[in-house]
Parts: sequence; C-alpha cells; structure tokens
Amino acid sequence: MGAPAVDHDALLAAALAGVEAEDGAGLAVAVRDLESGQSAAYGTARFETASIVKVDILATLLLQAQDADRRLTAQEETYAAAMIENSDNASATALWKAIGSAAGLDAANERFGLIGTDGGDGPLWGLTRTTAADQLVLLQQVFGDGSELSDASRAYLRELMGRPAVGQDWGVSAAGSGFALKNGWLPRTATGLWVINSIGRVTADGRAHLVAVLSNGNTTKAKGVALVEAAAKAAVSVFAAEDAGRAETVAAPVRQPRWESLPARKPR
Repeated sequence: MGAPAVDHDALLAAALAGVEAEDGAGLAVAVRDLESGQSAAYGTARFETASIVKVDILATLLLQAQDADRRLTAQEETYAAAMIENSDNASATALWKAIGSAAGLDAANERFGLIGTDGGDGPLWGLTRTTAADQLVLLQQVFGDGSELSDASRAYLRELMGRPAVGQDWGVSAAGSGFALKNGWLPRTATGLWVINSIGRVTADGRAHLVAVLSNGNTTKAKGVALVEAAAKAAVSVFAAEDAGRAETVAAPVRQPRWESLPARKPR
C-alpha cells in the first residue's frame, strides 16, 4: 500500500492554531507548493480586497490587450507600474475604468477560474469581494502553469510584483525570500477596523509557494500586518514540516469576519 494521503487543509488549520488573532478579527488563508502542486486552504468567507485587487485589474487589462492583439500603451504601462509597485490609487482608478470596471473584471475572472470574486460597485474597486481560494487561483494565473495570460504578460506582472515600494514589502514576504507580492490595507469608515491582505509568491527552504492571506476586524494596521505575517509563516510551514502527515487537526482560534455595509475610506 502507498503512503496515506495527507490532509493539507487539516495541517493548515493545525498550523494556524498557534497564530493569535484579536477578538472579532477574521482570517482566511490559502497556500500552494509549486513544486508538488499541493494546496491547502483555511476559511471560505469573502473579504474586501482593498488594494490586492490591483493585481486582478492588471491581469484583466493584459488579458483584454491579448484579445485585441495589442501591447499596453505607454500610459497604461505608467499606470500599471504606479498601481502595483506604489499602490497608487489614481492609477488603479484609471485602469479600472479602462477595463470596464466590475463587468470587465468579472468577465476576466470567469476565464481565470475565480468563482467567489465580485467587482466593487461603480468606482469602488477596493470593495471588490473575494476569497483566499480565489486569490490562490489568480496567483496561479501569474506564477503557475496553464494560464490564460501569455508568457510575456505573466513575466510583466511578476516583475512589477517583485518591486514593491519601500514600506510596502511586508506581508507574505515574512514567510521566506525571493518574494513578489501585493498588499492591501483599508480602515473601514463605520468601525475604524482594518482590512489587511497580502498575496504573492515566496521561496522558503528552496521551494516556491503561492500564498494568500486575507483578514479584517483588526484594530490597527500594525496588528493586522502582524496577523497576516504570522499566518503566512504558518501556511508555508505546512509543506516544510518533515513529519507533516502526523500533525494533529486543530481548529484555529480565529473569528469569522465582520461585515460592514457602509462605505469604506479610500483604499490603499
């Protein structure tokens, strides 16, 4: 008989048991080991994206450009670099309009294989709703095989994600080295609580991983960043553990996310 199948979801839940979250904070995590192709996920709730949606916006723009058999214009490239590297909101708004806002994003996501993501209403791209599992699918489009995006489009996105501005390189980067990422941070107007998200690729122990960590209900940005970074480290450890198959299944002590329906402040 072969070795028993490893329940990576259970291992991730066990790893997250050691991650402390504030009372009322919500957390969802997804991770894929690119070498083995194995994945793990924790949490199915949908979260506001804040600025991690900027990766999706650029992926959509690149897909639309491919369909039209054209290159990005110089202005689009300027917007794209500012949006991904510096998280510039004005550039994101310009490209959000260029792709057809939520309708354009949703159409591209259907082709990418995202099933739980809906573009934000009107100009509110930062209030796009998504799941950690969907963000892993999006990362696979950028960093994995079998993508709807061309090799050139994927290389372009990877390059920009590998050059975050100083002070914006936190998040999944805490789990290893050689990272390429995009973060999002957004204080909600109604409560003052923070949405803190991070998605990207990171190398740990010589193995590349795709990691998506979504959180909300954080009382400060700093506490949200600490939660996301601890969760990213826990996620990568699932595939690094030598005795992973023997880990116990433990429910992680995090709360379900809070939902607010009032407008948010301008996302970053």
